[in-house]
Amino acid sequence: MTETVEKPSLPPHPELTAYYRGDREKGAFLKQIFDETADDYDRVENVLAFGSGPWYRRRALRRTGLSSGMQVLDVAMGTGLVGREATTLVGEKGRVIGVDPSPGMLKQARQSFNATAVVGVGQAIPFADESFDFVSMGYALRHLPDLNAAFSEFYRVLKPGGRVCILEISRPQRRHRRALLKIYFKGLLPLLSRIIRTRPQTRKLWTYYWETIDQCVPPETVLAALKASGFKSEKRILSLGLFSEFSATK
Repeated sequence: MTETVEKPSLPPHPELTAYYRGDREKGAFLKQIFDETADDYDRVENVLAFGSGPWYRRRALRRTGLSSGMQVLDVAMGTGLVGREATTLVGEKGRVIGVDPSPGMLKQARQSFNATAVVGVGQAIPFADESFDFVSMGYALRHLPDLNAAFSEFYRVLKPGGRVCILEISRPQRRHRRALLKIYFKGLLPLLSRIIRTRPQTRKLWTYYWETIDQCVPPETVLAALKASGFKSEKRILSLGLFSEFSATK
């Protein structure tokens, strides 16, 4: 009889005590701030990505193997930025289901493209084993409490041969690029948020985003965690020295 060995917890970054203390407070903080900023999120994201976000997300999903007719789980769906593009790619014969802990964000997703979504978290996905052909997650890896637990869940709900695609903003290696990104998130984005008249919590969210990007585990740790969860052919594609596209196969 083989004894199951529980993997140690792997948080994506150290505890950020200016915002929360412990996993319970982190979960409550994230739910509250995303609920409160849901109405602003897509407007600010469009500014952040200079309008190129849909094209990039669609290309990354297609490159990872998403195609017509597939059953897709979009983890941490948010307002549906990744889910919208996935829905376009799978067509009428496919299906995209989203999971997110924020009812406010899911409300926006349902309004934007008739999303099918349920409240839930990546480390405890409310679906049966081998239910999906494809799992996606966009820019939410940093918000997970435990990468090992989440990646094990991704593996569990995927069918054999299924693929995972994780999009994330990675901390630039070069010091000057890191300094520019810090100025962008902690200075320019909050300023732009004021100009387009967003809520004060939206400005706080982008500052928090920078802290999570700056403190996030390196890409090599993400790839190792995917492998430890059973995935094969794990790899990372880097765009513009900033945007990471992690993929792997069950």
